Amino acid sequence: MSKIRYPFEEPPTHENAIEIAEGVLWLRLPLPMALDHVNIYALDDGESWTVVDTGFRSKTSIRLWEDVLAGPLGGKPVGRVILTHHHPDHVGMASFLTERGAELVTTRTAYLLTRMLTADEQPNYPRKSLDLYKRWGMDDEILRARETERPFNFADCVGQLDLGYTRIQDGETLVFGGRRWMVRTGDGHAPEHATFWSLDDDLVIGGDQLLPSISPNIGVHPTEPEANPLAEWLASCEKFVPLAEDRHFVLGGHKLPFYGLPLRLKQMIENHHGALDRLAAFLETPRKGGECFPPLFKREITSGIYGLAIVETVAHLNYLHQAGRARRWLDDDGSYRWQTN
Repeated sequence: MSKIRYPFEEPPTHENAIEIAEGVLWLRLPLPMALDHVNIYALDDGESWTVVDTGFRSKTSIRLWEDVLAGPLGGKPVGRVILTHHHPDHVGMASFLTERGAELVTTRTAYLLTRMLTADEQPNYPRKSLDLYKRWGMDDEILRARETERPFNFADCVGQLDLGYTRIQDGETLVFGGRRWMVRTGDGHAPEHATFWSLDDDLVIGGDQLLPSISPNIGVHPTEPEANPLAEWLASCEKFVPLAEDRHFVLGGHKLPFYGLPLRLKQMIENHHGALDRLAAFLETPRKGGECFPPLFKREITSGIYGLAIVETVAHLNYLHQAGRARRWLDDDGSYRWQTN
């Protein structure tokens, strides 16, 4: 099992592209958040390009995409845009490309969730969401702020997808960029997240399912409060283990393209099981969800990342609860308490 290594130690700037394999360009667009970039891949189809993922929709992204189309893509049209999953940093600019004639290709779940969430614009947090945050033990000051502020909406940074797309499913073969690709889907970070495994060389397009040095957010949200995404994530990682080989060159949605996928999958599985064990030990004393950050995170949780931290914490708590390793009850203050069985 080889170590993780990075053939390209420096990413492309926002104005250029790096050819990382024959006919495959690596692009990068900025994001206005702690994870400040998203990787985009353009694959040469001869008369056009296939683009995988797109970045947030914003005035800056529109300007940068216009520069990319005229510059690195040489004025050749984008004939197809493939979305790995429904998160805004991956789907936001898809409509910009489909409006210019690109075919939209993704899984049914990614398409429907994106259509639904861009239409579900909310001026305030729903009362049921606030009640649930209270049950999860959200910090009182942050909860009070959410009672008056406008929540994040998909429509803020995602263009409405066209009515009509080409569906892809786990196990089918897709041809683009002069290669045949096997579609393999995973869950946990996003439902029916698509990855693409070349049948003709060593390339794997991993989206956020296969990242080299960070773990994607695994979160429980008010739309499905009893979900167990961490169990789905671990099952997906186990599913990829027999497919992964040291020869694979993985093109992830963030950070640097890398070799060492077998080791990385092992790390991701072990890291979450380790976090679950630390959390179980921490829960020998009953705790509210918002008190459970220390055993899970190695950094201070500030207000800017608090939302991601609380939903990931609840994902770990739900896993322990549904696995029978912890019990949960609603206390007199309206918040859940979790304790190891």
